[in-house]
Amino acid sequence: MTAAHLLARAIDRYSDGDGLHPTALPRVQLIRCSRPVDALHELHRPAVCIVAQGRKRVILGDRIYEYDRQRYLVVSVDVPIIGEIVHASEDEPYLCLRIDLEPALLSALWIESGLPPAVETAPGPSLMLSDATADLLDAAVRLLNLLDTPADIAMLAPLIEREILYRLIKGEQASRLYDIAHGESRGRQVHRAIDWIKRNFREPFDMAELAAHARMSASALHAHFKTVTRMSPLQYQKQLRLQQARGLMLGQAMDAASAGHAVGYESPSQFSREYARLFGAPPLRDVARLRELPSGFQGT
Repeated sequence: MTAAHLLARAIDRYSDGDGLHPTALPRVQLIRCSRPVDALHELHRPAVCIVAQGRKRVILGDRIYEYDRQRYLVVSVDVPIIGEIVHASEDEPYLCLRIDLEPALLSALWIESGLPPAVETAPGPSLMLSDATADLLDAAVRLLNLLDTPADIAMLAPLIEREILYRLIKGEQASRLYDIAHGESRGRQVHRAIDWIKRNFREPFDMAELAAHARMSASALHAHFKTVTRMSPLQYQKQLRLQQARGLMLGQAMDAASAGHAVGYESPSQFSREYARLFGAPPLRDVARLRELPSGFQGT
């Protein structure tokens, strides 16, 4: 049995039905879905996503990334994406392992490994696909198998997580991971801009203040930001506002006008128009559809 099959068996065993499942392993989540699902909007955190069964498509701006057990996905910044589970069934559910990426862990590992800096002259797109090697999948299986022996997690999980990260930083995704780990790269400057927008998304947009916070000129920031996220800073703020409003309606039963106002919209009609343009339906109809999805698939 291949490592991919063993990983699929482990994910299915530790997933309690369809949905997004946290685990006792730090930063590790399991995703299971037994049917195709369209248009899952979410603000994706930096993470590595390893599919063991099924297939998923991710849309970022004008780019489409499709991956299955042959390839894994790395996301290097917080970015609004549209995800679609395109291959899943009751007999062969979609099964995915997601490990959130922490800058401090990557930075420490880079120093200890002695690997040279993986610096690009300009940052690349925040999403990238690579071939899933047998060594990477084997480490993922061993990490999940620790769930059978909870007493071993505190001692062994950090070691296996480091092994997984080490295999990633030695591969073709090194430059994306270096951007996460090191504070003065161009990628990290875009990270700073994203962090500022996330803290201030309710306020009127101020490009000069954003550029000063990122320590870049406004023109350089605009160009690098669009390369990384496939959208402008203003478009990023708009998508963040709309996704936050969606979460308020879904999680706190807020009406559309109140949710729009809470995220910075002064006009309810403008909020409804932009919401429908992004999510494909007016707020009430969209939220009703989301409530029918498995837990964790609402995209908030």
